[in-house]
Amino acid sequence: MESLNTNCVRISGTGSFLPGSALSVDEVDDFLGELTEAPPKTRAWLQRMKSMMKEMLEVENYYYAIDPVTRQFTEDNITMSVKAAKKAMEMAGMQAGKIEFIAYGSAHQDQMPTASVRIQEALGISTCGEISIHANCTSAYKAFLVAYDFIKSGRYKNALVLSSGMSSSMLRAEYYNQPLVKKEELFLRYFLSDGAGAVVLQADPSCKGGLFVENVYMESIGGKKPSAMKDKRPAYWMNPKEEFEKGYHHLSQMFQNELRQNFHEADGSVFLKGLKRMFERYPADLSRLRYFQINFPSKHIAELVMDECEALGIPKDTLYTRMSGMGYAGPPMVFICLDKIFREESLVKGDLVLSFVTEVSKFMQAGFTLEYR
Repeated sequence: MESLNTNCVRISGTGSFLPGSALSVDEVDDFLGELTEAPPKTRAWLQRMKSMMKEMLEVENYYYAIDPVTRQFTEDNITMSVKAAKKAMEMAGMQAGKIEFIAYGSAHQDQMPTASVRIQEALGISTCGEISIHANCTSAYKAFLVAYDFIKSGRYKNALVLSSGMSSSMLRAEYYNQPLVKKEELFLRYFLSDGAGAVVLQADPSCKGGLFVENVYMESIGGKKPSAMKDKRPAYWMNPKEEFEKGYHHLSQMFQNELRQNFHEADGSVFLKGLKRMFERYPADLSRLRYFQINFPSKHIAELVMDECEALGIPKDTLYTRMSGMGYAGPPMVFICLDKIFREESLVKGDLVLSFVTEVSKFMQAGFTLEYR
């Protein structure tokens, strides 16, 4: 194996997939279904929150892998990933059989065999290295990091990195044990969308003529913080009937004061301090920053974070978000936005692209810096 830091790693292809047609917030309940059996106070609160989300999120469109007539699923995490992957491979000019390593990241997964080998099979790849990583919104970054390090070390010459999110499957009315549902278990209902993104990474000894990975970073600061997003499942398999009857499968998230107290600290937000630690380890010339992609489910929160980031020399006009046109797809959002940058924007030599995320299931953080050479 070659020593670390011998290979430059180039992004040679990107792809993304959004299922179905664009929906407005007023159509969300038509696809996800009304919660007619939830407690009356909860239903009333949900209607108030829906109006509030319109103003706070500024999301014009959502995408769900759900048939509008039958309300049955039209895609899953594997099919969406494969569709994004094929676009990325086509751009990279790479046949599936040439892929040496697959890295897949998703919020969580409860299936065997794991998603990475299912994607391998669907692409018709007989033999390759693969790994599946499940760490909420940092999972895509961690898959990206593993692929990047493996190429840098010489273990592989190329990698297909993917992420997908099918939040609608946990937000449909049929998913809930409605009489037990609580406000914090419905908080994400007007945040999340479905989608997938993919990136092809390749070793490139020339180190020029494209978009290259400068560094990838990850950390967890959740060792002494409570989980702000979780379900109640234990670390073993439950009887599905018991799980449903107890509502242990419901995904909940802290909101308002609880989340704010854990995200904002006396000397700055956990996001800002994590970004500082990334720059301490991997310095970057922020005067060359062209786009800063913040992986948050709210434009409002992203703009508040940008106020802090100005102190680091990050101009507000570098914020890159496409959430208003597609909702928040979770982990794959970072690759979906990168695909938009790759296909729709014009980068010049020396431009930097920066991405960073704070997820709140246990306050894991991750980021990367790219340079156009």
